[in-house]
Amino acid sequence: MTALQVLQGIATYGVLALMLYLMIRAPHNLALRAVTIMLVCWGIGFVLDLAASAGRTVLGLEPIMARLIQHELLLVAAYCLVAFYLFSALDREEGRRRALWQAVPLGLAAVTMTVATGFVPEGVRDAAAALESAKDGPVGEPSVALLYVTLNVYLFYAFATTLRWTRRYARGAEPRLRRGLAIASVGLTGIVLSLADFVVANIMRWAGSAMPKPLLYMGMVLILVSIMTFLVGVAYPAAVSRIAALRVWWQHRAIYHRLGPLWTVLHHEFPEDALNRVPASPWRDALSLRGVHRRYYRRVIECRDGLVRISPYLGPVAERAEAAVLAERLREGLRAHASGEPVPSRAMPVAIPSDDGLDADVHELLALSSALQTLRPLASVGRPAGR
Repeated sequence: MTALQVLQGIATYGVLALMLYLMIRAPHNLALRAVTIMLVCWGIGFVLDLAASAGRTVLGLEPIMARLIQHELLLVAAYCLVAFYLFSALDREEGRRRALWQAVPLGLAAVTMTVATGFVPEGVRDAAAALESAKDGPVGEPSVALLYVTLNVYLFYAFATTLRWTRRYARGAEPRLRRGLAIASVGLTGIVLSLADFVVANIMRWAGSAMPKPLLYMGMVLILVSIMTFLVGVAYPAAVSRIAALRVWWQHRAIYHRLGPLWTVLHHEFPEDALNRVPASPWRDALSLRGVHRRYYRRVIECRDGLVRISPYLGPVAERAEAAVLAERLREGLRAHASGEPVPSRAMPVAIPSDDGLDADVHELLALSSALQTLRPLASVGRPAGR
């Protein structure tokens, strides 16, 4: 149980960090805001749960009050999950209206739990706070039973409703979101089954008996595993998008540096074509992790502009000549330009890709850059020093 609780905490705070990042990027997205608030409630409630189960005070609060606050945070988290689907499926005004109606059972549950906690007898308050982990809790105390029954009945309603909507929306979702919803629905199914188990256990305690411990323990394990599964499903679409974006970022950074040999000789000869008027230091350029996409596109454009400028000096060369041949002609053309040899002003096609699109163009530039790198040192290529 302790290991599962630790994993649940790691999963909760990890997904919360991802959702906070996404909410910063889209602060007016009500659905995203609802999920983020849900995870904040779970994160705070996780700490309060550990303290209440251990019988410890938190910020001066006795264990039973910590348990009450944790339970009310769970109510808010479940409500936020319901609100997430309302704001996702409906327009803004209709979503707000339906969310207000859904707040009515939330308010009733919160008031009922608060009143029930106030009536818990003094002698069993600590035992009531640790009811889930204690061997012999206050089984027949009506106020304690009402506290836990109210919590679990509302959570059962909220998560069962969410499970129904998840299955419905998964059918028409795009593949990435559909996979995330499928994972989330597995977790929600386990949560609903666990809550049904807890409701039965609460009612049996209220009636003066107790559920067999293996069944109760199975429900506790199942809900921890199911919560982690649900969190994975919630995070899946955003995490896959971030991974895909990171892959593109890494590719752009690698291509940016691989274009360095070609860009260096062209920039040395045509520094006025640089799109960035404030040159970065070599160390900063090599180590910087920011603005990768901007620098990538800028370098591709500057390389192509430089080839257009130097093309009249290359002489007759096939549009799709081999990169090694073109690299040698480019080196000779740069020397001719540096010496001021007269040539026709008409630009010639150089390293023209066989397909349309930026990727094909970048492929040709990379081949030329690699071929340039295999030639003898490039410092002797281009305009003389001091020019």
